[in-house]
Amino acid sequence: MKGHMNTQMGEIMIDNEVIAKYAGSAAVECFGIVGMASVNVKEGFVRLLKKDSLSHGVNVVVEDNNLTIDMHIIVAYGVSISAVTDNLISNVIYKVEEFTGMKVEKINVFVEGVRVLD
Repeated sequence: MKGHMNTQMGEIMIDNEVIAKYAGSAAVECFGIVGMASVNVKEGFVRLLKKDSLSHGVNVVVEDNNLTIDMHIIVAYGVSISAVTDNLISNVIYKVEEFTGMKVEKINVFVEGVRVLD
């Protein structure tokens, strides 16, 4: 289901892919996030996505204009995962709510890997 809002000037529909791409770009801005991850469930294979594929590591579900976002991330080696995910969650909630005007009900973060930065 798409995000849907009625305003005095008309109707606004926001596609889930747009929200996913925006959430993915907000996530990679956070300290300690190397990038988004694509998960092949069948083979159990995880790969780091390029900057142009940010929405592939993000799944957005819209119910009654409330968002639930699943994020698959790869973190940098040596950082506190709880600190990084707390920062990620607060940053994504703030930016997505400001961008869409919809409430983020829940963000599920899946740490799919750790990568040493060069």
